[in-house]
Amino acid sequence: MDLSNRKFSDEIGPLLRGRGCGEVDTSPGRRAQYSADASNYRRIPAAVVFPRTRSEVINAVAACRELGLTITCRGAGTSTSGQAVGEGVILDFSRFYNRVVAVDPARRRATVQPGIVLDSLQAVAAPHGLIFGPDPSTHSRCTLGGMIGNNACGSHSVAWGRTAENVLDLEVVTYRGTVLTVGEMTRAEIDETIEAGGERGELIGRLFELAQRNLETLRTRLGRFPRQVSGYALEQLLPENRFNLARALVGSEGTCAVILSATVRLVAAPPARTMIVLGFEDACRAADAVPALLEQRGILALEGLDRSLTDMVTRAETRAAIATLPPGEAWLFAEIGGTPAELTRGAEALAVAAAKQLGFTGSEVVPDPDRARSLWRIREDGAGLATRLPDGSEAWPGWEDAAVPPAVLGAYLREFTALLDRHGLAGAVYGHFGEGCLHVRIDFDFTTERGVSVFRAFITAAAQLVSKHGGSLSGEHGDGQARSELLPTMYPPEVIRLFEQFKAVWDPDNGLNPGMIVHPLSMDANLRISPARPSLPMTTLLPFHTDGGDFAKATRRCVGVGRCRTSTAGGGVMCPSYRVTGDERDSTRGRARLLYEMTQGEVITDGWRSTEVRDALDLCLSCKGCSTDCPVGVDVAAYKSEFLHHHYKGRFRPASHYSMGWLPLLSRLAARAPRLVNTLATSRMAPLLKRAGGIARQRGIPQFADRTFLSRFRARRATGTGERGPVLLWVDSFNNHFSPRVLDAAVTVLEAAGYRVQVPRGTQCCGLTWITTGQLGIARRIAGRATRALEDVAARGTPIVGLEPSCTAALKTDLPELLDGDPVARQVAGLTTTFAELLMEHTPGWTPPRIDATSLSQTHCHQHATSGFGADAALLAAAGVDNQVLDSGCCGLAGNFGFERGHYEVSMAAGEQVLLPAVRAAAPGTIVLADGFSCRTQIHQATPRTASHIAELLASSNELKGRPA
Repeated sequence: MDLSNRKFSDEIGPLLRGRGCGEVDTSPGRRAQYSADASNYRRIPAAVVFPRTRSEVINAVAACRELGLTITCRGAGTSTSGQAVGEGVILDFSRFYNRVVAVDPARRRATVQPGIVLDSLQAVAAPHGLIFGPDPSTHSRCTLGGMIGNNACGSHSVAWGRTAENVLDLEVVTYRGTVLTVGEMTRAEIDETIEAGGERGELIGRLFELAQRNLETLRTRLGRFPRQVSGYALEQLLPENRFNLARALVGSEGTCAVILSATVRLVAAPPARTMIVLGFEDACRAADAVPALLEQRGILALEGLDRSLTDMVTRAETRAAIATLPPGEAWLFAEIGGTPAELTRGAEALAVAAAKQLGFTGSEVVPDPDRARSLWRIREDGAGLATRLPDGSEAWPGWEDAAVPPAVLGAYLREFTALLDRHGLAGAVYGHFGEGCLHVRIDFDFTTERGVSVFRAFITAAAQLVSKHGGSLSGEHGDGQARSELLPTMYPPEVIRLFEQFKAVWDPDNGLNPGMIVHPLSMDANLRISPARPSLPMTTLLPFHTDGGDFAKATRRCVGVGRCRTSTAGGGVMCPSYRVTGDERDSTRGRARLLYEMTQGEVITDGWRSTEVRDALDLCLSCKGCSTDCPVGVDVAAYKSEFLHHHYKGRFRPASHYSMGWLPLLSRLAARAPRLVNTLATSRMAPLLKRAGGIARQRGIPQFADRTFLSRFRARRATGTGERGPVLLWVDSFNNHFSPRVLDAAVTVLEAAGYRVQVPRGTQCCGLTWITTGQLGIARRIAGRATRALEDVAARGTPIVGLEPSCTAALKTDLPELLDGDPVARQVAGLTTTFAELLMEHTPGWTPPRIDATSLSQTHCHQHATSGFGADAALLAAAGVDNQVLDSGCCGLAGNFGFERGHYEVSMAAGEQVLLPAVRAAAPGTIVLADGFSCRTQIHQATPRTASHIAELLASSNELKGRPA
């Protein structure tokens, strides 16, 4: 039976719901979102189930067996080998079944549900001075269930081992419904259990007999070095390992049993840590140095990366950190732990040991925690960064995490590099050098039959190479569909038979994740990109140059690493709505996956008219956080604008697209009688006005100013000397009509700094509100009109300074996209600067007025995505302001989003995560700064405080207070 068949999915939905399985979803949109993980593979599930309780997990397993449905368990879906996708039922534990059940600090252990995110467990353990040792780079979103499934390791396995070494016992349910708790067992306990009989006794008896018959094979073929993760960990069944069934199940990729809960070991966190960066001529020399460096005491991590990875970084502050690394083409990032005195001695000893190695180029101890975090982020984002090579070509997993004993890492890496060259392939190398585990994304071409053939030939040869060096096909990510077929390259037939027998004891019906590890699927089947399934032709208005104008390629920029699935504790902006709902549909990844499936036309069949895609994009705030926080620069805001443009072409739009999409024009009309409009907006008519405009009833409509900034500015006389020459102040619609005081303040400061302030001819607009509502044809006309008005300014090279971050970002990034090929648009983008950037970076010799104040700053999402807060922070510091920048993500209002009917709850919930509580808790004298009109409005409507623009703060200084506006 074809489980991906839509009719079949519609039939099984009610059957599953009637059996108490939890939330069941068989909709095309949901099935499309779960069609892939972070691997090369794509399989359309029949249903996705979200259990909330232990009993619902057990019910779901029973229902699937009764209906003949296979089960694939899933956490964050960050697996790179294809083991988190399947054609039956996906059990997603991450959404609801995700609590820490208990923590026992005295015994240093915790019991957790499988959906708990690692960072959430760490947060609970931290007050006790404890941590869970293994920490994959996906720690902000990976789940303990997924870590157990793959035997995840992470950067600190040098010190604290793999997940297997940190699991004490597991409570599991088999496909046939047997519930049992497994862990270490003595011979007496084994005999007692077998004698007691029952399903548990029979299962343990068969497993014990399997181990006893094959002791020599288990001792000589398995567990030969720490990162031997491929296959089943049957060495854990040896008597010397106390017949540890829990550890034997770690790394089984959900093929044997479904985890109900896990009890894990916690370790004491080191009192302090420090980072040491070691430079080398190339990655092979860095690999050669590893054995000698591992002899040093106190090493917690020893990670490697080469310049090809750092060349992919685009974030400005991270690039600045990279520029100061020791010279070389590769680096080892080491971390040591201990007391401050031990850290000093350890860092010196490590640098001395490294200096004795061939190819060493220099070292740096990194005491600054902010710089250290910035550098570690490069390593953590490796799986995303390496997805696009420096030339823009796509790169993919496939040979993602093979490992060899560290003593032979250098030799293996040289032969591996030569193998890439022989097949005409390239990829960035990075990974856990301290344990001989390499990660690499390779520029396979899955769009042609020849490219797929090269993929198979290369992976087969790579498997033979790693086996030759005594290594493992997988060092932490599991075999999945990517490598299970190749296990006979690594293991003799008797070991493969043992694996099959182990699986058969646990799951004789082959209902749990079939095709993984034993009886494997072919490595080149079910590929996400296939020459047999070309994407539908989809013409776009936006050019998508970085993806060759190919919308499908733009959407598959998301390879599934899931950085968008983080809480506010993960920092950054991406993805505000996911942080509120916890629903994959509302993540950057979920939306990108759905858009990609739209280009395939298989599950999402309506193309641009798809209601599933429209609904998934509904809670996208168009904040652009993903464009910079996503390691690969997935820009869902742009995809949303493009989709809405086509979806509503020739059709009526939602009311908010007219009321707020056309706000700049409507504001010009309101400016003729602002008091009347304001009276109506607060009268008994207000609910009707809001309803007609698609505005949430809970929202207050901002008040129009009595007089626009432009009308006042054009009637005033310029002040100041103007010796620095002209600067064009971009008069955005928001500040012009609602808060002209911000523009007045900017004029005061700029003129005091020696500039002659000009404004554009007429009344201009960047087109932002039309862009965010997907009215791209009109946005293009508006942008073209603005460009023509700025043509003379651009020709003279006059700086263009913006005060509203969203409009400034639109001039910098959206204008040249909308007017693709227009040289004036490109000039305007290059001349556009923020207020703080102009003063700090382009005004030599100027010093800001002194302001002895304390402030709290909210960074606008679009500013975060385009220019960052660096110049603002420097300006405030130079003015003497004690400023705290909130790591609060999006304010939640985000232009039209938070005003639209149906969005109010999500909008407020996003603001309540960090921003609004921080504003309310700020001391009475603290100045709240927010340059964005949306941010100020959200703060004003949800707290007793009023926020100011940085220009207002400077203009309020005693030095400038008396100057005319």
